Amino acid sequence: MAAISLKQKPLVLAFVLYLSISATASAFTSSAPSFPPSVNQPELLTYPTTLIASILSTLGFQELSSAAVDANLSTSTPITIFAPSDSSLLTCPSCSLPLLLQEHAVPGLYPNHFLRNLAFGTKLETLASGHCLTITSSAAQNVSTRVVFVNGVEISEPDLFNNGVFLIHGLRGFVSHLSPLSCNVERMTTLSFPQPSLHKSPLSSIMRLMLKDAIIRLRFGGYSIVSLALKVKFGELSELKSMTVFALDDISIFSGAGYAYLHHFRFHVVPNRRLMAADLLSLQAATTLPTMEIGQNLVVTAAGGGGQFSPVKINYVKVTTMDLLHNSRIVVHAVSTAFPRMHHHLSLTDGAAVEEAYRPPCDISLDGGFCDVAAPVPAGIRSRPDIIGRLDDRDGL
Repeated sequence: MAAISLKQKPLVLAFVLYLSISATASAFTSSAPSFPPSVNQPELLTYPTTLIASILSTLGFQELSSAAVDANLSTSTPITIFAPSDSSLLTCPSCSLPLLLQEHAVPGLYPNHFLRNLAFGTKLETLASGHCLTITSSAAQNVSTRVVFVNGVEISEPDLFNNGVFLIHGLRGFVSHLSPLSCNVERMTTLSFPQPSLHKSPLSSIMRLMLKDAIIRLRFGGYSIVSLALKVKFGELSELKSMTVFALDDISIFSGAGYAYLHHFRFHVVPNRRLMAADLLSLQAATTLPTMEIGQNLVVTAAGGGGQFSPVKINYVKVTTMDLLHNSRIVVHAVSTAFPRMHHHLSLTDGAAVEEAYRPPCDISLDGGFCDVAAPVPAGIRSRPDIIGRLDDRDGL
C-alpha cells in the first residue's frame, strides 16, 4: 500500500472520522434502550474505542492505537490524550500499553493555551482512577511562549488534533507508570515557583472548562434546556468549587414541568458538593442539602439502597438516573419532576425547624409546588406556614 502523503493525511483522517461516527449513529438507532419504557430517559452518545484507535493510527501513534481497545477508552466524556511517540514506547518493553494509555489520558478538553496558564504543579486525574499527571511549564514571562511539561516530559506537538471530543498533544518521550500516591503528593509552594495569576484562579479556570464540558454533553444527550440553564448561569456557577445538579430532561420540561424547573433552577443545584451515586445512596432519610437558593434546602425523604424498588427520593421526587453525567467537578442526576418546596414545622420545646418523617401529599404546581401537611401534627410540634412567595426572575433564569 502506498504511503500517505502529508497533504493527504487530513482527508484520510476526515474520512475515517466520518465512517466511525456514521457507524456509531447506526448502532445507536438500532439498539434498544436500557431503561424501562415508562421512563423517558435518553442515553448519552458513547464514542467507541475504534474511533480513538483510528484517530491515533492516522496521526502516527500506532503503539497507542493498538492498545486503545484494551484500554477501554469508550466514553461519552471528552478526553485529552498526551500521546508519546512509537519510538519512545519501544524503550519500555515491560510497560503495559493499555494502562499507559489510560495514564496518559484525562477527562475533559485541555488545549495548550489553557495548560500554559495552570498553576505550577497542577494535578490532573487520569482515566486510571487514583492516578494523576502533574502539569508544569517554563518560567517565561510571556505566557504564549511557555513550554508545557507533563510529569517532566515536554509537549512537543501541542494541539495536534482537536475535534471537540478528543484532544491530542504529542509528547517528546513518555511518562512512566504512575504511582498510586501521585494524586496525594502536596503541591510545591509558590516560594519556589511562579505564582498563579492574581486575576484568575486555577480552580475557577478548571470549573469553567468542566462547565463547558457538561453544557456540550447535556445539549446532545436530551437535556438541552438544562444545558441552556447552565450557560445562562455560567458566570455564577464558575465560581463554585464543584456542584451537583438535579436535571429534568427535555421531554418532561416540554410536557408541562418546564416552568417550575426553570423558574427555580437554582433550587436544583447543590453548590460546592459533588455527590456521586455512592454518596447519594449513603445519605440517611431527613438529611438536608443546601441549594443555591439561600435558606432553601433539599431534604432526602427516602434513602436508597433497595434497588429500583426503593429509589432515592429528594423532596419526595424520585431520582431516576444517577451519575447521568460527571466530570472532575460536576455530577448530574436525572429526576422525575421539579422539586416541590417542603413545609417545615417548628418545635415548641427548642424552637428548631425540623422536617417531618411521615410522608405528606405533594402538590406540584406551576410556581414550584409544595408539600402540604395533611396528617395530624405530633404532640409538641405546631405547624408553621410555608412563607414562600413567587420568586422574582433573579432566582430562576
